[in-house]
Amino acid sequence: MKRTKIADILGDKEYGKEVTVMGWVRSHRGGKNVDFIALNDGSTIKTVQVVADSAKFDDELLKQITTGACISATGTLVESQGAGQSSEIQATKLELFGPCDNTYPMQKKGQSFETMRKNAHMRLRTNTFGAIMRIRHNMAMAIHTYFHEHGFYYFNTPLITASDCEGAGNMFQVTTKNLYDLKKDEEGKIIYDDDFFGEQTSLTVSGQLEGELGATALGAIYTFGPTFRAENSNTPRHLAEFWMIEPEMAFYDQEDLMDLEEDFIKYCVRWALDHCKDDLDFLNKMVDKTLIERLQGVLKENFVRLPYTEGINILQEAIRQGRKFEFPCNWGDDLASEHERYLVEEHFRRPVIMTDYPRAFKSFYMKQNETTPDGGSVGYKGAVAPGPTMQGTDVLFPQIGEIIGGSVREEDYGKLMGEIKRRQMDETHLWWYMDTRRWGSCPHAGFGLGFERLILFVTGMQNIRDVIPFPRTPKNAEF
Repeated sequence: MKRTKIADILGDKEYGKEVTVMGWVRSHRGGKNVDFIALNDGSTIKTVQVVADSAKFDDELLKQITTGACISATGTLVESQGAGQSSEIQATKLELFGPCDNTYPMQKKGQSFETMRKNAHMRLRTNTFGAIMRIRHNMAMAIHTYFHEHGFYYFNTPLITASDCEGAGNMFQVTTKNLYDLKKDEEGKIIYDDDFFGEQTSLTVSGQLEGELGATALGAIYTFGPTFRAENSNTPRHLAEFWMIEPEMAFYDQEDLMDLEEDFIKYCVRWALDHCKDDLDFLNKMVDKTLIERLQGVLKENFVRLPYTEGINILQEAIRQGRKFEFPCNWGDDLASEHERYLVEEHFRRPVIMTDYPRAFKSFYMKQNETTPDGGSVGYKGAVAPGPTMQGTDVLFPQIGEIIGGSVREEDYGKLMGEIKRRQMDETHLWWYMDTRRWGSCPHAGFGLGFERLILFVTGMQNIRDVIPFPRTPKNAEF
């Protein structure tokens, strides 16, 4: 008989018909002459109860139907007599696909997330990680749907690149060279003419630069794919391999960009509330009891739009009032997560879009604000800063800190080249990027959203390693 998914069975009221379900056993308990098997197939957080008359089935078969075992159950769909579900199956046939002995690592309830990370190949079968992965799928669907409905084109940028978008140098090198016998020049530098691409190449840290090329041809594009950062960061917020969503739009200014950032992220949160109710209810109960309230709160109010300079003033006033921070927050400092979360969670109590950051710690491609005679900057809504600032637009969220990093891009060839030279960057691999400023340059803007950080917020999880199936972190590339 054709298999029916458990998600469909639980909503089916056509009692009396014969059905077949297949899945993995969550629990098996024996009653008086009756066995109760809770079965899950991944299509829903919920299980369907399979009721088996013990006298009608081989005792050895029933003994092998243990937690984690994979079975098929055929029987009659009936109205459930127990609480919590409307339907159950009176079994007429049971088939064991794969037995599971008592060494199965996911049998115990209440295991720590750290323990489950060590068994990442099996943790996906648990209720928690099943819920996270279904939400992850739904967020991907929300992203593609949003951009499609708003006239954006899905644009594929390369994973292997010779350019460093962020200029930080934290890149994984890609090579076919024999690392035990490297060809070098007189200065000891590696010669790459015999390498596969004939030059030094790495895994991309961002598809933004190539995305800008797409935006200046198609008007509005978005990328959605893996990116790689070789940062030795063992924190709950960092991965070496993660997914990024990066839209780039021609003819956008700073106000347009902030409108898009807010509308997009609210759309994703609304999609989660509308399409992931059962999984969110489970996570709200088992992981974070304020999760659904926090998600609903994001939709209720407009995001605060806050110039960096004003944000620093708020933080320094908090310090004067006795608030303690681990890291300094003077003008010119790159704000730490604790500062961002204070602004969002304690001061404003809603998401913040911070704008107009100091040039010193922002990327070369950002558009610089107008300078004042004393060397300062006039930024968003006339905010005057004591030094040069860039038109950045970072979205800060409760519990997460920065969830989106965006900016208006510098479209002027001379200004952009001046910034590249000021930072003493290697121009060799950026010639193609600069061509967009030589031939038909236009105002444009874009942002990057770390997909896993979005999933962190939507699920209420505390560690980014728990919202991707197989995390890649320093000294960890298993599975």
